[in-house]
Amino acid sequence: MTPTDTSLAKAESFGPTPSPEQALFDMPDVWLGAMVPKRWARRAVTRNAIKRQIYNVSACFYDRLPVAAHVVRLRTTFDRKQFISATSEALKLAVRQELEQLFERAVRPEVSA
Repeated sequence: MTPTDTSLAKAESFGPTPSPEQALFDMPDVWLGAMVPKRWARRAVTRNAIKRQIYNVSACFYDRLPVAAHVVRLRTTFDRKQFISATSEALKLAVRQELEQLFERAVRPEVSA
């Protein structure tokens, strides 16, 4: 979940400008999806626990997120030697801290240079 590239690109720089005819969603709202690949979290209980954390933390930021479809994707593994239990408090805390940093970055207004 922590990207290795710290540069932030504006969404407008990728692909064509959206138009109402191309809209995937009928209503203007904040949409959120969670992707936790088996590659990074082998046990289903771990994947489900991480997804629950994603949805719980995102609820705290919902009012401040831009109206768009957002996807949170696990990009690296959590070390099974460090987090032995799939539902340990240590894993929940680590996931929550990373998610809070991610969502803080997502809701932070862009600073013009």
